[in-house]
Amino acid sequence: MSAPLGIALGDLTGIGPEVALKALAAELPGDDTRYLLIGDADHAARLNRQLGLGLPLQPLGGGFADARVAIVNPFPSALPPDLAPGAPAAALAAVAWLRNGAERCLRGELAALVTAPVNKHAIVRAGQPFVGQTEFLSQLAGADRTAMMLLGHDDRERWLRVALATTHLPLRQVADSLSAAKIETVIELAAQACRDLALPRARVAVCGLNPHAGEGGEFGTEDEDLIAPAVRAAQRRGLDVAGPLPADTLFHHAYRGDYEAVVAMYHDQGLGPLKMIGFASGVNWTLGLPFLRTSPDHGTAYDIAGQGKADPSSMRAAIRLARQLARARG
Repeated sequence: MSAPLGIALGDLTGIGPEVALKALAAELPGDDTRYLLIGDADHAARLNRQLGLGLPLQPLGGGFADARVAIVNPFPSALPPDLAPGAPAAALAAVAWLRNGAERCLRGELAALVTAPVNKHAIVRAGQPFVGQTEFLSQLAGADRTAMMLLGHDDRERWLRVALATTHLPLRQVADSLSAAKIETVIELAAQACRDLALPRARVAVCGLNPHAGEGGEFGTEDEDLIAPAVRAAQRRGLDVAGPLPADTLFHHAYRGDYEAVVAMYHDQGLGPLKMIGFASGVNWTLGLPFLRTSPDHGTAYDIAGQGKADPSSMRAAIRLARQLARARG
């Protein structure tokens, strides 16, 4: 990995900058990766001093050659230090930093992008249409075959890897937004993710949408009409995939190692089990983008921001995964 790894610092009125700096301080020793922080330099410098981290932050100059940890702020102005949680200026700056990081990746300036948390409601209130970082980056990159995968493990290194067929939707809209083609795409992306992770196998299990995977049509027809055809199509292409399977038992089998990845039909179906076993270690990986993007699996946590007690474990996991994948890509 020759290019630096980028970290967009997210909403600075939340815990994003704190967990990013703490994670970097823990990850720098013994590793030669270079980093570009994209955010407010004055805020990062103050936080670096307050937390006693001693990070070697340097303003981005003409290049990265001499900077182990460089920082750049593409937002037009520095932000005041006393912004209220969810302040419009902080929300809009977070979007600008996210956009800049993605654009640098698309230009080949960064090996990967790790994105700290933003607050969707704050961004929308500030006048910026926004569904989520995954959707924003997919649109920016012109990528229409993307999926969100969450990865996490328990204290015995038992993993769940969950890819979502739909992301941030009201539950009543999920069935109407599903299609066999979309589900097949997510199956394909999940299988490729297993290969990118250099797992020995790429067995994918697909959740049913309805209880008991529809019970033969008794509880809805989506499982037979949409999910089963997608699974059969993926099998014909040589993928090791099973389903639709009842979600209430599938995660037990995945957790004990019968499958390397699960495709869930909607957000909470997949992320409830994942966060149950890997709340601190969870990582969000956007599959199908033309560049690598990971993020911690938590929000801005306004209630503890500025108190110095945010846990950087998920951010550390996101940095490690981005670094692993970037090195594998060479």
